[in-house]
Amino acid sequence: MGRLILASSSPNRRQILERAGIEFDWMVSDADESAEGLAPDALVLELSRRKLEAVLPRCACDDIVVTADTVVSINGEILGKPANETEARRFLRLLSGVTHVVYTGVCIAYKTHRVSFYQTTDVHFYPISDQALERYIESGEWKGKAGGYGIQGPAALFVEGIVGDYNNIFGLPAAHMMREIEQLLEK
Repeated sequence: MGRLILASSSPNRRQILERAGIEFDWMVSDADESAEGLAPDALVLELSRRKLEAVLPRCACDDIVVTADTVVSINGEILGKPANETEARRFLRLLSGVTHVVYTGVCIAYKTHRVSFYQTTDVHFYPISDQALERYIESGEWKGKAGGYGIQGPAALFVEGIVGDYNNIFGLPAAHMMREIEQLLEK
């Protein structure tokens, strides 16, 4: 078996594996992340597949390569990473006081084998006051995060409850991923 490679620019995904004591190398994919008209599950699977295809030529054939993509969905709308403060503010107002779904798609390649899956986690926010929203926007914490928030930072104070894998909200359902890798290695 070669190296475990996490192909992601996300510091959150790296932290999940580091905290779990998993040794890995990482690289960034430059895959096109634009796509329209897909349901959230199909979107995260498609984008994680593109990331995998983009990095595989840079990997050894016996490396285990993992890619992921995460979006937030509410009332049929997909919320990716906000482009600016206005969009982040709109996203958080949509999420205020309601439940939304975080989708993470994962693709794994090992030798000639491939596996992909997506996982969901329901997140319920308390109502967010205008004052709390503006403090959060000013902090810049929303930048580069699906739905405009990271559950591990100041936005943790918005969360009333979750149903599902906490790490999925962080961007990588690591427990599910490791089980898939174990099955690939058995083949």
